[in-house]
Amino acid sequence: MPEVKQSQLLLVTTSFAKLEEAKLMAQALVEQHLAACVQIHEGVHSVYRWEGKLCEEREALLVAKTVSSQWHAIQQFIKNNHPYDLPEIIGMTPAEYDQAYGQWIQLEVSSSS
Repeated sequence: MPEVKQSQLLLVTTSFAKLEEAKLMAQALVEQHLAACVQIHEGVHSVYRWEGKLCEEREALLVAKTVSSQWHAIQQFIKNNHPYDLPEIIGMTPAEYDQAYGQWIQLEVSSSS
């Protein structure tokens, strides 16, 4: 991942076969202050090749709002708690976003209560 400012907004995506698994991950990420907000998009249609076989699945896509300084922690948390053998974990930094919203996210992920 390219070097970015520590307070830069970061969107982290991962997907789940079951909505309930996505909900549990979302709650854990917010409770652990790894994300300020998590959205779950249900009914995503995924097409991919896994172990040489073409697969099509309905999945729930999770998008966590955090900051770049949390990248390694959130990445490791997802790896350690995800049901997939190889979970999708993608971090994207938006070019533009509302600064007040970004400050709220920074405050939420840096608080420990």
